[in-house]
Amino acid sequence: MLVIRNLNVAIGEKKILKDFSLTINAGEVHAIMGPNGTGKSTLASVLAGKAEYEVESGEVFFEGVNLLELTPDARALAGVFLAFQYPVEIPGVTTTNFMKAAVNAKRKHDGLEPLDAKSFLQLMNEKRQIVELDKSYLSRSINEGFSGGEKKRNEIFQMAMLNPKLAILDETDSGLDIDALRIVANGVNSLRTKENSFLVITHYQRLLNYIVPDFVHIMYDGKIVKTGDKSLALQMEEKGYDWVKEELAAN
Repeated sequence: MLVIRNLNVAIGEKKILKDFSLTINAGEVHAIMGPNGTGKSTLASVLAGKAEYEVESGEVFFEGVNLLELTPDARALAGVFLAFQYPVEIPGVTTTNFMKAAVNAKRKHDGLEPLDAKSFLQLMNEKRQIVELDKSYLSRSINEGFSGGEKKRNEIFQMAMLNPKLAILDETDSGLDIDALRIVANGVNSLRTKENSFLVITHYQRLLNYIVPDFVHIMYDGKIVKTGDKSLALQMEEKGYDWVKEELAAN
């Protein structure tokens, strides 16, 4: 589904991703862990199409299509979804109106008729229950006045509505208490199928107690330096990132 080969990315004169490579197949959940400043969020931003990053070399293919040649909106229509570490507020735009426009734009791209009002409301009510999002939030401006946990739940609700092929969760667990973390993770787990994939970016193993990955990758200095199963995340929790640095230095 997603193939990244030797990706090199910079912002200004600072090189962040260095010959980064990763393959994600349909139905897989991959987790990327690593210390601050190693390029995890940069990777998410580049995949979503943020313009401030310069791709110096490398390839990114999504279902056989060169993702780097697509605009951010084209990437979203193709089925790429980014859940932000810090979801933004959009005053004056209600969640209902935003989601109606987004869902029907995606349906048009897929050659489907737009949902009528009744069908759309039924879909919203079904999906909001996945993350225990109160109905009143749907008529409020997007994320305006929401707590951190409510913003993250709202993003997973949006993901459920759009049903992307590839969902990138950029430190979705950041700032969440245990109850909010459980609700968000349960929402993600309910959306997992053999046809879609997830890339989960996190600092902490605790999220992976709830969203169990097929693969865990340790990222350091702009590239993946170690890959394993969930037990690798437990090792990181126990030994810390200095363990990776020491192991790299020894080799």
